[in-house]
Amino acid sequence: MDLTRQLRHFLVVAEELHFGRAAEILGMAQPPLSQSIQRLERELGVRLFDRSRRQVELTVAGRLLIEEAHRLSAAEERLRTVMRKVRDGDLGTLRAGVPPDLPAPVLQALLRRLDTELPGVAVDLLELTTTEQCRMLATGGLDTGLVDHPVDAPELRFGAEIELPLGVVLPRTSPLARLREVALPDLAGHDLVLFPRETAPGWYDRLLELCRTKGFVPARIRTARNPEFLFGLVLAGQGIALERESTARREPRVAWRPLTDRPLARRLLVVGPDAASHPAAPRFAELATEIIRAEANPVVLANTGAAGPWSVVYDAAAADHP
Repeated sequence: MDLTRQLRHFLVVAEELHFGRAAEILGMAQPPLSQSIQRLERELGVRLFDRSRRQVELTVAGRLLIEEAHRLSAAEERLRTVMRKVRDGDLGTLRAGVPPDLPAPVLQALLRRLDTELPGVAVDLLELTTTEQCRMLATGGLDTGLVDHPVDAPELRFGAEIELPLGVVLPRTSPLARLREVALPDLAGHDLVLFPRETAPGWYDRLLELCRTKGFVPARIRTARNPEFLFGLVLAGQGIALERESTARREPRVAWRPLTDRPLARRLLVVGPDAASHPAAPRFAELATEIIRAEANPVVLANTGAAGPWSVVYDAAAADHP
């Protein structure tokens, strides 16, 4: 694949901005490397490097090509991974990422249904954050996953979105626990216990933005990576949390109250690579959506039709609404 090789050469030169060092890294002589870059420039019809000065510099076209070249390289790696699986007879393994806080009954039901409906597929479920899943999907380490929306990953393909309404988690002794519903402005002055931003930055920022626009600005943000630590902070009076009802059910000493007008909802997206998708990924998407929907009674938003390997395709940008 000449284009693939030329793009690999281009990326190393773009990183080093020195043809001699790039040639050493690639294990080749400098003249063939220069010829490879020149052929790529002729094929694309643009100059990628400015060689008129003492130091090599990227042109505008060269800077724009970097992102596209990385994307094509990732797609090629996924393609090679799938073909290697076919060669080695390992295509029967579906590697799927799920959020660390996915309830045990959902995992049990999902694995049972997959075992029944896809008996020839070995499912390897991995407990991963949204950030970890996106990174592994882009490099071929995962076949499919469930991530928090919004997510900035144009190289991935999104399936159904599942909406999970959020309420407030409080100590049972809190005066707010006496209310049937709690309005977001009623939480003023409280600290908020929240997951670390690096695990799902898009959802973290979106949640705080919605809280602010609806009248709740936390006095302080405290982070909790797992439900037990979250409950401990809430019970100690160190803050309130915004979670789904099924999460609060794990701890009998806390109270969960719905929010007035239901202003907050966590959205999970079924996601997979844009190329070389595992053949069992669409069925995983359907079953995961159905089972989470039944467990939490969310609303699955309407899907748009589009060509591709997924049975349902969802336009994430179209549903980014409060």
